[in-house]
Amino acid sequence: MTTDDLYEELARTPGLRATRHRPLGPLTTYGVGGPAALFVEVEGPADLAALRRALRGLDVATLVIGRGSNLLVADAGFDGVALRLGAGFASVTLPDAAVDSEPPLVSAGAAVPLPVLARQAAEAGWSGLAWAVGVPGSVGGAVRMNAGGHGSDMASCLHRYHWVDLLGESGGTDGPSRLAYGYRSSSVRPSEVVVGADLVVTPGAAEVERAAVSSIVRWRRQHQPGGANAGSVFTNPEGDSAGRLIEAAGLKGFRLGSAQVSPKHANFIQADKGGRADDVRALMAHVQGAVLERCAVLLTAEVRLLGFGDWETAGVRASEPGR
Repeated sequence: MTTDDLYEELARTPGLRATRHRPLGPLTTYGVGGPAALFVEVEGPADLAALRRALRGLDVATLVIGRGSNLLVADAGFDGVALRLGAGFASVTLPDAAVDSEPPLVSAGAAVPLPVLARQAAEAGWSGLAWAVGVPGSVGGAVRMNAGGHGSDMASCLHRYHWVDLLGESGGTDGPSRLAYGYRSSSVRPSEVVVGADLVVTPGAAEVERAAVSSIVRWRRQHQPGGANAGSVFTNPEGDSAGRLIEAAGLKGFRLGSAQVSPKHANFIQADKGGRADDVRALMAHVQGAVLERCAVLLTAEVRLLGFGDWETAGVRASEPGR
């Protein structure tokens, strides 16, 4: 089945909004990058079930876009089906202190922004999720990549998650052991859609949690750049800092085309408005090569690259998709 045939089938499916050649760059924090061959808005569970029926058994590449905060899409685009979860996956249920629950759990849909989740938990006096205010992704994306920061991560608080396989029959509810978590990685495959998660919290005081959230927000504003970027570009090597190594290689502020190593934090790459994703990727490769030559350390990309072909020919050593 061609993408045109699949589009015609999806367009006939009630509830699904399918678009051909939808630009993906505006859906990412980089703001650059090419289109998806097919893009589908999935507003709720019924729509997701309909999409699964349409895709089941097909040999097609799939991509789930959360808030696009750790994603760089090539200018050539993505030759597959990209989907985004909507309002039906954006609810948050806080624990009821009057009901015995061990451990107390916050239930959140995959489309919930992590900063929103952190603030709601803090306002209700639940401790354990303040770190999430500093991560500009979604709950689903955080489960998939083991997002984290400020001394914690998803692996430290995930009790269970809910998922479906777009291309098969599998899915359900599983604990974190199935995810084979590593640093900013998991075993979630590209066709697997995280639809929600239950996260462990502990009782706290609202004023203390609000103060913790505010402290993290202030720290980020002081130490990290704004603008179009995807946060840390490279993972920190054991016992060292990627930002320190990049700065030691003399690359802080270095520009290549429409992309620049941030003058504020060397492990951030910023993209010009209207710039090119391929310039960002080329700058990543340049930084990686320079750090290897001058510091004898091979950096690994934390940003997920999409549509650049084989990882080796892309010029950037990166974790495989889904890891």
